[in-house]
Amino acid sequence: MKNMMTYKNYLSTIYYSSEDDVFHGKIEGINDLVNFEGRSVEELKTSFYEAVDDYIETCNKIGKQPMKSFNGSFNIRINPLLHRKASQIAIVEGISLNKFVEKAIQDKVKI
Repeated sequence: MKNMMTYKNYLSTIYYSSEDDVFHGKIEGINDLVNFEGRSVEELKTSFYEAVDDYIETCNKIGKQPMKSFNGSFNIRINPLLHRKASQIAIVEGISLNKFVEKAIQDKVKI
């Protein structure tokens, strides 16, 4: 599992560079590349919070939506046997494969 932090509903991935002796991270779920870093966990948190706040402020100034938009459609690649089994279960349940996958994701995400 990756190390992550959240702030104001923004998610970041965190890495550590032993070569540079620094933590560095990236804000995920946005259309831009925003990185931050710190030599300690506290510095990293502060840097992340500042990066998010600055990003939101910049987006507001230029009239840009900060979060990546999602249209509810995406392609997935899965094992063909899993695909067949899911399709069979969907048929038995009388639902589309799309609805079956949506229900499976809802169960995992718990919304």
